[in-house]
Order: sequence, then C-alpha cells, then structure tokens
Amino acid sequence: MNTTLLLMGIGTQELLFIILILLILFGGKKIPELMKGIGKGIKSFKDGMNGVEENLKDTDQKKEEVSSTDHKEK
Repeated sequence: MNTTLLLMGIGTQELLFIILILLILFGGKKIPELMKGIGKGIKSFKDGMNGVEENLKDTDQKKEEVSSTDHKEK
C-alpha cells in the first residue's frame, strides 16, 4: 500500500512515522492543543487571502468604472 498523500510525495509509512515522532515529542495531551493552534492559523491565513482577493476585485471594479467614465467624456 504505497499511497501518495498531500501532493508532496509523503507516503503512508512516512505519515505514520511523523505521527509517532509527534506523539513522542509532545505527548497525547499536547497534540490536540497543537492541532487547534494550527487550525486557527490556517483559518486566519485563508481569511486574509479572501480579504486580499476581495480588495483586488474592488480595485479592478473601480478601475473599470473610472476607465468607462473617461471614455464617455471623450
């Protein structure tokens, strides 16, 4: 069973090894807290990216409005 995960070439054995190392380093009680923090970080990153996309769309719309009014005036 050699399934490739995460598009980075991480197989099942490598994933299990990483999980084992995390268990050894942090223990069973710290891992949920660690994953919660990572999840919050990812959510914050996605929210920031969505904000940037909305800002770019608004800027493009304003540029289109300005260029269309410039063409009407000429």
